[in-house]
Amino acid sequence: MTVEIVEPGLASNVQDQGRPGYYNVGIPPGGAADLNAAATANQLVGNTVDAAVIESPYMGPSLRFKTATVVAVTGGTVPVFLNKEPRPQWESFTVAVDDELTFGFLQDGARIYVAVAGGFDVPLVLGSRSTYATGGFGGFKGRMLQKGDILPLGDGEGTPGRKLPESLRPVYSRYVELRVVLGLYDYRLTEAGRTCLLESEWSMTPVADRMGFRYSGPPLEWIERVQPFGAGSDPSNIVDAGYPVGSIQVPGGVEPIILHRDAVSGGGYAMVGTVISADMNKVAQCSPGTRTKFISVTMAEALEARTADRLYRTDVTAAVTS
Repeated sequence: MTVEIVEPGLASNVQDQGRPGYYNVGIPPGGAADLNAAATANQLVGNTVDAAVIESPYMGPSLRFKTATVVAVTGGTVPVFLNKEPRPQWESFTVAVDDELTFGFLQDGARIYVAVAGGFDVPLVLGSRSTYATGGFGGFKGRMLQKGDILPLGDGEGTPGRKLPESLRPVYSRYVELRVVLGLYDYRLTEAGRTCLLESEWSMTPVADRMGFRYSGPPLEWIERVQPFGAGSDPSNIVDAGYPVGSIQVPGGVEPIILHRDAVSGGGYAMVGTVISADMNKVAQCSPGTRTKFISVTMAEALEARTADRLYRTDVTAAVTS
């Protein structure tokens, strides 16, 4: 039971829900950039949410199936074709031996997810099948997918015809508001610098991948100080500290970077805020040019948003399995 990669698309790779617990030794949690879209794709085909899927940014792959199975495609809006015939997103459907799944041009969002019944049966590494390309492990041979790769499938009969209702499907926009908890180092900004961070509109640049998303906009003003030993000369530098996933660093005071699923675990740039966990999937579906505002929230509001996101997952589970 296998799938052949006829064309890999752009940086397609295997991901699941990640490998938390190793960030203290420099291994990021990883997992699908849009965890909700990946989980929903799995539920549509009858898998558990943590089965391995293919994640494709901006351009989908071409896949040829060597076995009959059930498939679902979620994430960014894209035309889906099976043997050149249209198929729906957010709905599971059957494929036969030698069927070929292809994709048109991405219309909204940034990443699509392809799930198959039984998941992609690549080896577990530290409890996860997620690709960590920087470390060269996980996924399929520790790298992005290439033309001619043959991916094994796990056991699973699949459930065709499952559909996520329109009311629960995410809407992708070219303008987003990202909720952030300020700190740990926002006090290094002047009052004008903090105001600029929160009141400016930022534009996502093409420099965006699983490690981080860079944004262009006005420079931020930092408080001048005598830098401590080891912090470098720029006021945006600090003595090395740990980076939370989702943290916003601003090297040199220009172009904020949101660290994402495969981010390094520490370094010497001040973190002026952290995107809340409930909005990280939204970041993953931003494409270059997306206009972005940072909205300051309290820790209590961040926890409320996390609860709301978990309730959404409960609603999705009930909708696709009923």
